[in-house]
Amino acid sequence: MENKIPIFDKVTPSLLEAMPYQYAWKDINVCIETQEFTCLCPWTGHPDFAYIVINYIPDKNVIELKSLKMYLQSYRMVGMVHESVVNSILGDLVKVVKPKEMSIDIEFGIRGGITTTVSAQYFKK
Repeated sequence: MENKIPIFDKVTPSLLEAMPYQYAWKDINVCIETQEFTCLCPWTGHPDFAYIVINYIPDKNVIELKSLKMYLQSYRMVGMVHESVVNSILGDLVKVVKPKEMSIDIEFGIRGGITTTVSAQYFKK
């Protein structure tokens, strides 16, 4: 039986899809959370596990959640430092969704007794 689960070896922003926000005149906050994020430490190759919280105020689009899940899974085999991960995700989501505001907080699991939380924000000009 062949494997139907895609395996990614690079971050794949082309997986992200936006949908029209039907209430564009109304500001709301969308909060998306997942504990199922992993990437690789670029020095050791060991997995880094993280909890991600994405908050945004949509303008004309919202993110399609299955596409977001697949996009986040594309980090699984990619070696990247924590600060680059948060900036990469924020940049890719802003390009696709074009929100009024967006923030991303990523809490990376404990490693060597240290937990790291990295945050980034975007505000439409």
